[in-house]
Amino acid sequence: MKYESLIFDIDGTLWDSRALVAQGYNLQLKKEGLAHLCVDAETLKALFGKVMTEIADILFASIPVEERYGLMARCMETENQFLQENPCHIGYPKVADTMAELAKRHRLFIVSNSQRGYPELCISKLGLTPYITGHLCFGDTGTSKGKTIRTLMDKYHIESCAYIGDTQGDYEATVEADVPFIWASYGFGVPEGFREKIERFEDLLNL
Repeated sequence: MKYESLIFDIDGTLWDSRALVAQGYNLQLKKEGLAHLCVDAETLKALFGKVMTEIADILFASIPVEERYGLMARCMETENQFLQENPCHIGYPKVADTMAELAKRHRLFIVSNSQRGYPELCISKLGLTPYITGHLCFGDTGTSKGKTIRTLMDKYHIESCAYIGDTQGDYEATVEADVPFIWASYGFGVPEGFREKIERFEDLLNL
């Protein structure tokens, strides 16, 4: 099947930012005297794909709810700044080259459960600016990933597309959005279902 547009997840699909994100979070946690809440890459693996309020509920369950999400927002702001200052050599192999080829035949988009600024940062760091038509994230919409996908589709008048992601949450989002799911099996999760599977990012060129 040929799709007019392709929509991409970020973490576990375009790059693996777990270690750098953990470092960014920990900078803020230590600054606030909360070093006992510091995280590592392995902890984040199971959380990527969730919206940031859900991540906060898990990581900061000991913090009162009225303070928890503010703490999460500050951690993510510090994370963005940390990633901006880092070279971010964390992209999966051949992402930019593959995107350049795909962009000749499809419109390319990004939908993420991230905070605002994160998709732009990823696009810039991986050299994808010439190829990405648009993007949306949880920070923009405040809704589930499935609803964010539909919002993007409406905004850009997308009638035929597939979503490329790596986790069960990504699969569930495609069910909610009623679009086909392409599983990036090199990523972080094992979803219950998928339409197509890729073992390397450049495998998209063969579908």
